[in-house]
Amino acid sequence: MADIFSAADLTSASDERWAGEARGAVWCGATLCALLLGIDTLSGQLSAWRCALWLGLGVALTVVLLPARITATPDRLTVRGLWRRHTVRTDRLVSVRCVDGVAQRLVLRDELGGRVEIDPQVLVANPPLWRLLDDAARVSERRGLLLCGGTALRTLARRVDGELARTVFRVSGL
Repeated sequence: MADIFSAADLTSASDERWAGEARGAVWCGATLCALLLGIDTLSGQLSAWRCALWLGLGVALTVVLLPARITATPDRLTVRGLWRRHTVRTDRLVSVRCVDGVAQRLVLRDELGGRVEIDPQVLVANPPLWRLLDDAARVSERRGLLLCGGTALRTLARRVDGELARTVFRVSGL
């Protein structure tokens, strides 16, 4: 299972679900705005300032729900948010931590000071993205740079391999 996607075959990969999640965020913001405008219209309380308020609230919800766009090359992982872009050299990782909380996050740090936080589910759902990260992290381990995070990466590797196996079984009808 682990060799289905090899980073040697990939020059870059990105989150395949990003476009759908971005459309979902826009849909949620637009729906909230439409509902609030509709309620105000039906109650006869719609005014210019209330219209602007509801439009602003819809935009704010869209911004909050809009996911970060994650891309990877054989030596870099980049996370682009609405206003910021963070990049980490995956072939020079010094630590990988899994942070639990309301939302689980994977925190990657490189020796150049780069820091990236991502949702591990993005890697589980995108095996090519995971393979690029995993192969580069192995390079960091061989160089002796990655001293903290081997356990987190192995745990994530098991999750990715398990999800990939379930997908293969589901597609094949087993």
